[in-house]
Amino acid sequence: MQEFIDFVLRNALMCGIWLALLVMVVISFVQAKMNKVATVTHAQATMLINREDAKVIDVRSQDEFRKGHIVNAIHTELAEIKNNQLAAVEKLKNSPIIVVCNAGISSSQAAKMLVQAGFDKVHNLQGGMTEWNAANLPTVRGKR
Repeated sequence: MQEFIDFVLRNALMCGIWLALLVMVVISFVQAKMNKVATVTHAQATMLINREDAKVIDVRSQDEFRKGHIVNAIHTELAEIKNNQLAAVEKLKNSPIIVVCNAGISSSQAAKMLVQAGFDKVHNLQGGMTEWNAANLPTVRGKR
């Protein structure tokens, strides 16, 4: 035990950094467990759409949405969700929902807001449309 104490005293900076890293890992783990938004891969999203009739909400801009989106996706921009303008998706409160953006970052934020608004089964598509397109999964182009 004395050797351990001597080591810590001689290497206080290094031990402090390791302790800080440990605390950050624990906090990150706890936050992930308490997060009500599940992150799904494109394969899991496909299964949710096919088996549980999950609805896709695309939070990208109108131009990005027109260039290509997941089949039957509902376009609701992130700004609308931030402003609590949820009339287009209000009927989906009890349905499984997959929120999509370009890379999965904006959709994560939108998904958290939807959970706060009372939506039950909200998922965030990991990697967004970038990974969806990289996997050569079907998209639709045009107005909507």
